[in-house]
Amino acid sequence: MKTILVLIGGGNRDKVISRTALAAAVPLSAHLDFLHVHVSAGIAAQYDDQVQFAMGAGIHNALDNLETKAKTFSEVAADHVRAFCAASKIELRDTPTNGKNVTASFREENDTTIERLILHARQSDLVVLGRAKQTQGLSPDTLENLVRNCGRPVLLAATAAPQKLTGTVMVCWKKSDNVARAVAAAMPILTKAKRVVFTSVAKGKAGDAEAVHDFARQIANNGIAAEVQVIPANVGGVSGSLSAAAEACRADLVVMGGYGHSRFRELIFGSCTEALIHDADRPILLMH
Repeated sequence: MKTILVLIGGGNRDKVISRTALAAAVPLSAHLDFLHVHVSAGIAAQYDDQVQFAMGAGIHNALDNLETKAKTFSEVAADHVRAFCAASKIELRDTPTNGKNVTASFREENDTTIERLILHARQSDLVVLGRAKQTQGLSPDTLENLVRNCGRPVLLAATAAPQKLTGTVMVCWKKSDNVARAVAAAMPILTKAKRVVFTSVAKGKAGDAEAVHDFARQIANNGIAAEVQVIPANVGGVSGSLSAAAEACRADLVVMGGYGHSRFRELIFGSCTEALIHDADRPILLMH
């Protein structure tokens, strides 16, 4: 992981997102590519309740307000990146270096589509963003679209900024392709972690416990001495059990496969990914 795309909005979550990205970049000597999307009033209006329910002159006023907010977000985002880099002693430069120091760059794009965001993500090794509902005019399903379609790991910031991500890493394990991809994507971080815990929620299926132990033995070839815990599902279901396990082991980072089922199935039965994002207030690395 040498290039980390950091989506910065110009809001009060910028500092936590930036510090989460830095926690990932430091052990990897990576380059932080800060990107702010300036969303025009016409685009932002598609997701703004005030515009959708406005009438007459109210529509014009609501659009003016969105345009003012967009300009402010852009100015604040640039200020936040400059201040963060200055405080963290990070060199702002257009391109990464091959040195051992973290570097950063900042750019802004107008009305970037989700397809273009996915393209930017594919050109990076890791994507970092907040998990809260988008307030800067982007589509509310931006996070899910990125995870499902970019083919890169996506790191979600928690409420508080982490000091590190390489202390204890908890991997939410089950027999599935997206979990295997998540482990592979997180390997640069796992190899530097002090403690790795593979946690599986028992569902009564024969061979599940044996399978997670087998997987832990396999990654030992990469120098990772992983612990294994198979836990019962509690009243909060799978996501509640995993959230409690992450709290119990004081995980600095949670790794999991994201959105393992179709959107239709998750709409009907609910999404474990969305539930864990809601329940576990810790940095979460997702891979579809």
